[in-house]
Amino acid sequence: MKHNDSSRLFLSLFTLFIFVLLMGCRTTPQLKAGEGFIPVKGGKIWYRVIGEGKQTPVLMLHGGPGGTSRSFYQFAALGKDRPLIIFDQLGSGRSGYHTDSSLLTVENFVEQVAAVKKSLGLKTFYLHGHSWGTALALEYYLKYPNGIKALIFNSPYFSTSRWKADADTLISTLADSIQLAIKTGEKDHDFESPAYKNANEVFSKNFGLRKTRLTSELDTSIAKGNEFIYNYMWGPTEFTATGTLIHYDRVESLKKITVPTLFITGEYDEARPATVAYYQRLVPGSAFVVIAGAGHGTMHDNKSENVAAIKRFLDNIDLK
Repeated sequence: MKHNDSSRLFLSLFTLFIFVLLMGCRTTPQLKAGEGFIPVKGGKIWYRVIGEGKQTPVLMLHGGPGGTSRSFYQFAALGKDRPLIIFDQLGSGRSGYHTDSSLLTVENFVEQVAAVKKSLGLKTFYLHGHSWGTALALEYYLKYPNGIKALIFNSPYFSTSRWKADADTLISTLADSIQLAIKTGEKDHDFESPAYKNANEVFSKNFGLRKTRLTSELDTSIAKGNEFIYNYMWGPTEFTATGTLIHYDRVESLKKITVPTLFITGEYDEARPATVAYYQRLVPGSAFVVIAGAGHGTMHDNKSENVAAIKRFLDNIDLK
């Protein structure tokens, strides 16, 4: 073989080697914006990819249980840098509706997250949860930590007893008539009385969604939550827990987290800043942000500050 031919062959093989090496190092296939369905136990879950930025994608887990991913449209601006993956947990939103209580286990919700990760070929990603979604994010991380680059706990719920204690603290700041209506409703298990419903509205206005719910041009389809799931797993209101999560507590498991973690809460959040600060101290090196003027709906009450907090956190990690 001539020297030139040998050189060309060597160059070709070297180029092929570099190509294969680079392909092997890719963390996650480039995701394309769009939506679809993924089969899971009990039905199909709807998902959507927002944005096609080339940075590490974010998988987002909504609250509830029985809520929807609609509020995550408010984070769409993050899609300029990285894909955002949202989905409706089975039973709510655009996913398959059901009232099968045998499917309503924490473990089954974890496997839905795993199905999304597998279907989209995610190898490295950020995991974000809001409210109940933070418990789900923690549960998923504890079982399937591989590939999770960092965690974001937005308005976190990790313990029903602590959530209830925080709710009691917040209720004590409301008018005596509201406190009495809640106390009476819980004592009599009458959650349909006008007084109790009014008290729920007052609580929500102060500590849930304090301002007008924002809309998005991406939200083009009616996607309702599932009250059966919410009541079965949680209860009639945010401050009254009667469902299967009544004894749920994963606070001590926060100490097992070893990836960068951001805790976010609203100034007037049901997930009280004092409690979230305590959670943050259990995770060494983690960050803590309070969204000014916001209740539990941080992305609606102060969208710009909520988006900026997440962007700063992700950008800092991407630069390392």
